[in-house]
Amino acid sequence: MKLIKIVLYLFGFLLIFAVGGLGVVYQIYNSQLPNVTDLSTVQYQIPMRVYDADDGLIAEFGEKRRFPVTYAELPKLVVDAFVSAEDDGFFTHGGVDLQSLFRAAYELVKTGHKGQGGSTITMQVARNFFLGREKTYSRKLMEILLAIKIEHTLSKEQIMTLYLNKIFLGNRAYGVKAAAQVYFGKSLDQLTVAEAAMLASLPKAPSSVNPVANPDRALARRAYVLGRMLALGYIDQAQYDQAMQATLPGHLFASAVIQTHAPFVAEMVRQQMVAKYGDNAYEMGLSVHTTIDPKAQQVARAALRTELLAYDRRHGYRGAEDHWGKWLGDPAALQAKLDDTPVVGGLVPAVVLSADAKSATVLLPGGAKQQLTLDAVSWACKYESVNRCGPHPKTVDAVLAPGDLIRLQSLPDNKTLLAEIPAVSGAFVALDPQSGAIRALVGGFDFAHDSKFNHVTQAERQPGSGFKPFLYSAALDHGFTLATQINDSPVVIKNGVRQGVDWRPQNYEKKFGGMMSLRMALVHSVNLVSIRLIEALGPENVLKYASRFGLPTKNWQPTLSMALGSYTLTPLELVGGYATFVNGGYRVTPYLIAQVDDANHVPLETHPSVNLCDDCPLDSPDPSIAPRIISPQNAFLMRSAMRDVVRMGTGARAYRELKRDDIGGKTGTTNEQRDAWFNGFGPGWVATAWVGFDDNTPLGHREVGGTAALPIWVDFMRAMLPPPTKAPHVPPPGVVEAMIDPTTGERLPPGSSGGVREYFDVTKAPADASEMNSAPIPTQQVPQHLLNDLF
Repeated sequence: MKLIKIVLYLFGFLLIFAVGGLGVVYQIYNSQLPNVTDLSTVQYQIPMRVYDADDGLIAEFGEKRRFPVTYAELPKLVVDAFVSAEDDGFFTHGGVDLQSLFRAAYELVKTGHKGQGGSTITMQVARNFFLGREKTYSRKLMEILLAIKIEHTLSKEQIMTLYLNKIFLGNRAYGVKAAAQVYFGKSLDQLTVAEAAMLASLPKAPSSVNPVANPDRALARRAYVLGRMLALGYIDQAQYDQAMQATLPGHLFASAVIQTHAPFVAEMVRQQMVAKYGDNAYEMGLSVHTTIDPKAQQVARAALRTELLAYDRRHGYRGAEDHWGKWLGDPAALQAKLDDTPVVGGLVPAVVLSADAKSATVLLPGGAKQQLTLDAVSWACKYESVNRCGPHPKTVDAVLAPGDLIRLQSLPDNKTLLAEIPAVSGAFVALDPQSGAIRALVGGFDFAHDSKFNHVTQAERQPGSGFKPFLYSAALDHGFTLATQINDSPVVIKNGVRQGVDWRPQNYEKKFGGMMSLRMALVHSVNLVSIRLIEALGPENVLKYASRFGLPTKNWQPTLSMALGSYTLTPLELVGGYATFVNGGYRVTPYLIAQVDDANHVPLETHPSVNLCDDCPLDSPDPSIAPRIISPQNAFLMRSAMRDVVRMGTGARAYRELKRDDIGGKTGTTNEQRDAWFNGFGPGWVATAWVGFDDNTPLGHREVGGTAALPIWVDFMRAMLPPPTKAPHVPPPGVVEAMIDPTTGERLPPGSSGGVREYFDVTKAPADASEMNSAPIPTQQVPQHLLNDLF
């Protein structure tokens, strides 16, 4: 009896000591435990996402693919699968599963090794949010104490939501929503029993149980999870049997479905966000809403690619991209090599298996085969130089040979053409002229596999005659009219090239037209008239005037060659300048980002509404201010002249194809056809297209703005312009119509024949003009003797 009392006292003492020891340990560790209430407002590392103006996804940036969800968005099937795989007592225990811990402790005593068991979902939340993954006794104790504390602070639903949003599931997928997209290309509510079980199989070993990288181990682990789901009653026998027979996905899916393809836009946004927020931009959950119109972007992308390919075909076939003849005897290796070859600019890679006079058999990615006839290759004359190619082929095997790696272009009429990745580059950008919002931007043929160089914002090229509207606008502002006559005849500029070397500028056709009006000189892009005009105005005055439009004139010199667009600028800078003519005379600053939201959808920054302001200072730094820089009369006259450029001048192809009176623009071509431009407008749009080689080599004979660049603009406007209306182009107050003699520019008396209609800005008339309709028409306000003396 005495021995029993001693044992009981000893046990009680040990129990009190153990409880007290645990209390002391708890107090020590509790003082070091983090505040778990922070979990209720946890900020996940969420990638940056870029959207178009309709909230369609453009791009996603960040190492961690994560799409946080609420508990209400978690299907019961998904929760059941993870509970079955990881912690079947989750909804009943208090954060720690003592039975599992004792099993783990027994395993440690028995084998001397620390095992994996014993961790509940709550303990995993504690580890994932607060602790590292090192296996130490102190870390395990901390994990247990944290789990208990979490269970006393948060609900089971909150804990499960934290777990399923935080957990790493392989292939950069964090959380179940991202994993469902990456492995199955599905949303959570679309998952099958087999797919939910497969996701629940991943937390133990995301790399080795990966269904794509290691399908055998994935199937085994999935079978275990399905067995647990059946045993726990979450699924029935029929569901189990069906799920066990389901196949695994054979490939990964994108982390998010891209709805609007605008990679050059995405890269512009990425650079701006990183510049502002640093590398945290990749984890802050930023949602960047751009001004991109999804339809306009799609049309612009297709138009640029189509016309660059058309240019390429005009100059002949450069030959196969590569030759894989040595793999023809190894079909498996050939197919694998082909499947790894990317599609570039919509051009699908293919390998020629056989070819004869009438047709060729080609192998496509995925294993399909296709026949190509002479129609598919008939364009492919052999490229000899930028100005010449050989005869067009009369047989298929004159172009293709077995082993050739080629490219194929699919046309809308289900036809397939031989193609090649263009050597030429191009750019297209379209704005809302009232605000400067960028609606479409394509910086090259293909961003991912061709060139990441953004020709819209980075290609500094000479605009050629695309600069002339700014010169002519300056002339109107200084007293010239569209009827003013200037002589189109040879000009010699003394020391114009350098000291002792004269400059003899030429018209494109190397012809001279004699006296002509400014309107006709702009319509036909006459260089010699522009040279006379800039010398009459003074290059310094023209340079200062051009700076109003936001053109990069700081590095320009006031030279006569400026009249022909000899200084460089980017397509974005040029289209921004043209917007002024379209919106009635205001300088708008092109912008891309409309709003940036944080991870909680709270706006961090918003682009202000643009105010077209008549009396604001020209140098205002406020992005909401669009100051007036030219008069409404000047803007109207320039639009009128540029409509004629399209109706009967160098841009006439646009009128022939679109048959609209409400469009206008200006071509641009530089020396030796190194750059081809078209800058134009239609209702609601202003856009610029550019084509050229990155090494500045010539495009070839006749590859001028109206041939190489204008078709891109036409393709875009055909799809994007609203239906035409019959509303007249009403001039603003201060502009009147008059009939003039086209040979002199003088106003004709009423009833005279042989005249042409012209618009005049009577606000430039002499001060004693009392009424607009009777005001003298200022056809010759510029002193004619000045022009005579100069030339």
